[in-house]
This record gives sequence, structure tokens and C-alpha cells, in this order.
Amino acid sequence: MHIDSYSFGSITIDGKTFDRDVMLLPDEVWDGWWRQEGHSLSVADLERALAARPEVLIVGTGYFGLMRVPDATVDEVKGRGIELHVAPTRRAWQLYNQLTGSGRRVVAAFHLSC
Repeated sequence: MHIDSYSFGSITIDGKTFDRDVMLLPDEVWDGWWRQEGHSLSVADLERALAARPEVLIVGTGYFGLMRVPDATVDEVKGRGIELHVAPTRRAWQLYNQLTGSGRRVVAAFHLSC
């Protein structure tokens, strides 16, 4: 998968535009991903991503970076041996493209607004 572009509230992946938060799994784009507490990311919110057994997990925290990733979530992901990158989505999508080209198993969860 390749992310063609991102702007506030919209992301285009392989030519298809999404306007809801997305999770990029090895073989699918799950549009409609959402969190139990909206702007706070819990381990439960990442269940589908973690089930994909990524080597790398990228979390896009929104255009302005307002989605929080609590320490407990960070600790759980890293404790599973997964390399974690957390950044505002306006930067995280570019990192996704770079890392997927490296041959590593990369999963991403992108909050598209805020």
C-alpha cells in the first residue's frame, strides 16, 4: 500500500480517498477505525493492529497531534517487541511510506482530523 496524500480530514491510499480514521493493515485498509475514548489511544483500540503482528506500528495523532497516546499504551506496544512511532498525522503518513519500502511488516493507525 502507498499513501498518495494527506490533508486535514482526508487521506488517499492507492488512489482511493478516505474521510474517516483508518488503520492500514498488511492486506487491507480499515476505514472507520475509532477509539473508545475518542482522543485517547488505548491498547484495546489497537487490537486489530496488534493481531496483524507488526514489526513497526505508526500512530498518526491527527493533523495537530491532539490524540493522546498514554504511557500504558506505549509500554504495552513496546513490551511486545514492536517498534512504535507516534507523530502528528501530517508527518506520520510520510514515515509510513518510507518504512513500507524497507520490507518490514508495518501497520499504521491514523487519526485524520484534530
